[in-house]
Amino acid sequence: MRSSGGGLFFLVLTLGMILTRFKTIGLGFTFQLPFTSFNFTAAWTLGAKGKAADALPAYVRGKLGGNEDFINSSRTMTIGPAEGIALTVIGNQPGAPARDFYFALV
Repeated sequence: MRSSGGGLFFLVLTLGMILTRFKTIGLGFTFQLPFTSFNFTAAWTLGAKGKAADALPAYVRGKLGGNEDFINSSRTMTIGPAEGIALTVIGNQPGAPARDFYFALV
């Protein structure tokens, strides 16, 4: 199985360094798993180090690096002033809508 760590490195190194001068971008989507109270959420942010976590959807912001969900895969990479975050969560997410596409500029 291949890791996306190398791709994240070059993305943060190139696009992340450029974005630190402007905005931090957050993208994500979520949907409720049928017949459960669990949601599946995948979110990504790229930009300035201090703003990257703020660009995540509010209902998964506190789950970055957490272990209280069924599945929580969090990856962060910081290079100088740039940071990239990739987060996948399957579990109970209070405040999460049944379906959502998320986009933020912070």
